[in-house]
Amino acid sequence: METKLSFMEEIDRLQVLDTHTHLVGDRLCARDFWEIAHYFWFNQEMQAAGYPKHAAEPPEEERIAAFLNAYHASRNTLMNWVVTQIFQELYGIELKDERSVREADEAVQASAARAGWAQQVADKLRIEAFVTNIPEHAEFHGMKRSAILIPRIDGRLHPWVRSIHGQPDRVATFESVSAEIDELFGTFKRQGCPGMMTTLPRYEASANKVDGMTANASQDEILMASLHVVCRMAEKHDLFVQFFLGVERSWCGTAVPANDTERILKLSGLFERYTCPFELVVASELNNLDVVQAAWNFPNVSAGGLWWFNFRASTYRDVMQYRLEAIPAMKSSLIASDARCIEWSFGKIKLVKRSLGEFLYERIQSGWIDKEIALQVARNWLFDSAAQRYRFQES
Repeated sequence: METKLSFMEEIDRLQVLDTHTHLVGDRLCARDFWEIAHYFWFNQEMQAAGYPKHAAEPPEEERIAAFLNAYHASRNTLMNWVVTQIFQELYGIELKDERSVREADEAVQASAARAGWAQQVADKLRIEAFVTNIPEHAEFHGMKRSAILIPRIDGRLHPWVRSIHGQPDRVATFESVSAEIDELFGTFKRQGCPGMMTTLPRYEASANKVDGMTANASQDEILMASLHVVCRMAEKHDLFVQFFLGVERSWCGTAVPANDTERILKLSGLFERYTCPFELVVASELNNLDVVQAAWNFPNVSAGGLWWFNFRASTYRDVMQYRLEAIPAMKSSLIASDARCIEWSFGKIKLVKRSLGEFLYERIQSGWIDKEIALQVARNWLFDSAAQRYRFQES
């Protein structure tokens, strides 16, 4: 008889494709304890438990004491669980006192000096491939293969929009920018990139109402007209378009999640008009169902990994239920670690695999699916869907 433990172990052995990271090819590993301990997500929870904002400034003894106080005070939080797993699973260390923190620091420094450490960490959870968005970061030193490069264009898209808006002849400038996008996407294609990604801020314009450029177009209308060009050129050059949505920086000095009930609707005109594949990655919890509805309505739309403020076990459970009910598993990817070191990719994927195993086991036990279907779904969500979309071929 299948037990929960044996099923979870099967999930742990499945291949993974990490669809979004900030890994840098020549420094994949954390160099010391603090590079793991001060990762943004964990640091936010630690600060809520009293950890100082500028924790790197005090002497090490004071820093360790402050860390331990906040670590023990935040043991209920999800990122605390991830950090605990990182040190237990990768280093065999339980963080409990000053001595254990110093041991952890020595262990991380030692692992960073080992040539095969990054590959060893990836192999523990069968992470077969990683995505990066920066060309200079894509060559992964000491690993079996380099990263999949999906270039990001938001650093160009938003300056293009501002440039068009600031010119007296917006139509002519728009045509010039359109030619630049065409040339850029041709370069991506020649480089072997499967697609491109961009973040998008909140926008008032809608794709079904904007088509082309007018002399008095607003900045949001220019953005939407530019997205039409992006999609048309992606279609021309056989690239997919990946939208990262749901993080706003205009309300205050820090990034916040922004649930917008029309965010996906305003893009649906693009999904309907262009045949290029789309992947939607959101950071706002209430837009998760909108992503599933778009993937249900449009054959060329896939649901991507959970990003930023969506990275919580409770959110994963809801999202997995939405996706299991509504869309074929090959139209969905779960993993987007957002990691800045290989150890955090491991920790976050460990969490997702645990959530996935628990969810699917419960679906089997309740009679909705059998084990064969459950494992097929898990393989698609963890690896196959992204591998197909990103044209990843194992060597």
